[in-house]
Amino acid sequence: MKQVQFSETGGADVLKVVEVVRPEPGPGQVLIRVESASVNFADVVRRRGDPYPVATPLPAVPGSEVAGYVEALGAGVENLVVGDAVFGITDLGGYSQYLVAEAHGTFKLPEGFDLDIACTLVVAGVTAYQMLAEVARVGAGDTVFIPGAAGGVGNYAVQIARILGAKRIIAGAGSEDRRRQALASGADHAVDYGLATWPDEVKRLTDGKGADVVLDMIGGTFFGQGLDALAPFGRLVVYGNVSGELANFAPVRLIGGGQSVAGYYVGQWFAARPVESKRAFDTLVSLVQAGRLKVDISEKFPLERAADAHRLIEQRHAVGKVILKPWA
Repeated sequence: MKQVQFSETGGADVLKVVEVVRPEPGPGQVLIRVESASVNFADVVRRRGDPYPVATPLPAVPGSEVAGYVEALGAGVENLVVGDAVFGITDLGGYSQYLVAEAHGTFKLPEGFDLDIACTLVVAGVTAYQMLAEVARVGAGDTVFIPGAAGGVGNYAVQIARILGAKRIIAGAGSEDRRRQALASGADHAVDYGLATWPDEVKRLTDGKGADVVLDMIGGTFFGQGLDALAPFGRLVVYGNVSGELANFAPVRLIGGGQSVAGYYVGQWFAARPVESKRAFDTLVSLVQAGRLKVDISEKFPLERAADAHRLIEQRHAVGKVILKPWA
């Protein structure tokens, strides 16, 4: 079978398609024939060797979420049968024609559910949902600022914030085209978050109050800007560090405004709070089925073009999700 590996960290060219023996599932595991594999910025981070919450042993196969069909079952797996359409979450290994996943991380999909959409539902979708619903506790009347609002997580976040009852959604995007896309997805306003003055614009749009919730996947100077844009009793949720820079942070500045800062990593939630995480996944499936949540697929690539998929995301040219089609 084919899969994409990298044996050294670096640019997108380190991604190579290799032929390997098809794996077999062990006890409590499922062999998935992968039809769609999501490409996430986290994959780029690990390929580059940037800091990441867990280690990336080499050689590594990127990819943490796939959708496809059950090909074989290991001993003790009783909730699935061969042929079931499933979503599978894993630490690594998704850029493959076949993937062995743990049964507890393999979820049966409703009949006819789009596999391209299904493979995007956790790293982008559950991340957006849990950050907003369970960490930031977005509710009726809140103003939410979402950076990277035309990207994978951001597109989900704009829609989910509205579903949760946010009164005002302010999108951050680095180009006019991406700001238009964020507005089309449901944001009320869109600002250029590449400008150092974006917190002032957020304050202007909120009559001087600021945003009740600010998401931060950039880090560095953006973190301080996010605090500047935060309303009294506001919540800032950190879920990435795209800039690779460390932020200067004096916790005492939170006291006067009663503000809070929290971190989010989807892998930790699935490991430590699997019931809540599966519930979030099921919620997103239901929202898609009901037509309340739209998932934009930006591009589809064969495995041989995994490097192009990474470049598209790395250069922030993707609008919506990027996926690989292992059998194309």
